[in-house]
Amino acid sequence: MQICTDYQDKVLYLRLSGEMDEHNAAAARLYADRLAEGYAQSEKAVIDLKDVSFMDSTGIGFLIGRYKKFRRYGIPVYVTNPSPGADKVLRMSGVYTLMPRI
Repeated sequence: MQICTDYQDKVLYLRLSGEMDEHNAAAARLYADRLAEGYAQSEKAVIDLKDVSFMDSTGIGFLIGRYKKFRRYGIPVYVTNPSPGADKVLRMSGVYTLMPRI
């Protein structure tokens, strides 16, 4: 999994691509947590999942963990552009109740 970032108008954008599975998650977790700390002044964080080709329970754990990390800084988190497979997993798991889809 790769993460590309952009910061505009106090909004931190994280664009995820690749597979969100156990093999790829550890480095992405560390990187995303550093982003939360480095952009603590953000008004919101938007996680773009358009280029996620696969997501399992590790992907859900990744998202919920980053939700908790950003919330410690008072930053609401949103999900956008989920691939059809990711959208199905997120709907079934209830992740959208924490991180609304925009």
